[in-house]
Amino acid sequence: MEAGSGSGAQVAPVLDGFLLRGRATPTPRQLAEVGVHADSLSEVTALEFLRAMKRTSYDILVLALVGGGVQAILHGLKRIWEGRTERPVVVTGYVGVVYEKLADGLLLRHGADLVLANSRQDAERFRAVYEGVGADASSVTEVALPFLGGAPYTGEHDPYTVVFAAQPSVPENRRDRTYLLDRLVRHARLHPEREVLLKLRSKPGEHTTHIEELPYQKLVQKLDPPPNFRLVYGNMGEVLDRTDLMVTVSSTAALESLHRRVPTVVLTDLGVREALGNHHFVGSGCLASWDQLDAGHRPAPDEAWVARQGVAVAGPPSGGGSYATAFDAARERIGKALNGPGGLPPLTPYYTPATAPGYLPGILARHHLGPDGSPLPGAPAADRDPGPVRQIVRRAARGAYRHGVQRVAPVIRRMGEL
Repeated sequence: MEAGSGSGAQVAPVLDGFLLRGRATPTPRQLAEVGVHADSLSEVTALEFLRAMKRTSYDILVLALVGGGVQAILHGLKRIWEGRTERPVVVTGYVGVVYEKLADGLLLRHGADLVLANSRQDAERFRAVYEGVGADASSVTEVALPFLGGAPYTGEHDPYTVVFAAQPSVPENRRDRTYLLDRLVRHARLHPEREVLLKLRSKPGEHTTHIEELPYQKLVQKLDPPPNFRLVYGNMGEVLDRTDLMVTVSSTAALESLHRRVPTVVLTDLGVREALGNHHFVGSGCLASWDQLDAGHRPAPDEAWVARQGVAVAGPPSGGGSYATAFDAARERIGKALNGPGGLPPLTPYYTPATAPGYLPGILARHHLGPDGSPLPGAPAADRDPGPVRQIVRRAARGAYRHGVQRVAPVIRRMGEL
């Protein structure tokens, strides 16, 4: 979550960051790779965040959370801002490809002033969902993927570099992940003149939004990869700077690669299935198998398909294009909201105790909020800042939880399958 204040040439904007405490709280390494540095950064619970929003004034509030977290914060903000017309503009959306839980995720984000759609296709789908349930769709705002950039691909590097972008939860079983890793290593052996990189999102012990129970780092230990095979971490943009062929199952990295016109393949080896997310790329011209890649196949993306994904705005290979203006509509809407007469109306999420009485209370309770967005009785740290001892205990408990999720739980599950 981010909150910003200050506007105009005379006042430098201030960016405060709040990290919602949980299993996906980013590590310092992951935060450093974002490339945006906050003036202040703190790790908070939902209740601590709401307390900060009650006592501090901001212009813009960006909720960069999973759907349930967005919905809980929206209801909490609605309660603490009751009777206020001067409040921040609340913005949320998605960071990458939306290929699963479309209706569920969208309705959990409903109620924000702006719900950002990363492409024309997403904007159309988002509006259709909201209008289909009778919810206000005016918040949907078309932009582009927020992390695109870098120089367009101009030709092969020396050595020719193949990158496989791994995902923490796709595919999820050991057999399929081992198969993909084996084919990647086999490709490296078949092409010793190439550099073959396995791009990983997180190091052991780190978490992203999705829990990774079978990290490739562990699986590769049972293989004997050739010298031209390496594991890499870090910013995807920096890896793409030296990539000649991007390979993935369904990672958003494919869209980053297409934006820069790097040859991009979405694998069909495990089928084209909704569970894998590669069905999103039907019609892209990028679907292919490892057998085809081993034989030298180079994909050619369908330009019409790419244009609908919010990535073709990079322009032709020579550079230029309209990506720099892709966010102008959102900026204009935010400016009008901040400067409009009478202030902003109350937040009005679609989900209420009347529309979803069997669903919403559980979403809110996970963040110690009642059905009306107020703190539940006995909620931790609802009215005071945590002391140093409490902070130490929290860090220890969080470390134990992460260890249990990533190390202990998978072992117990495998034992249960014996």
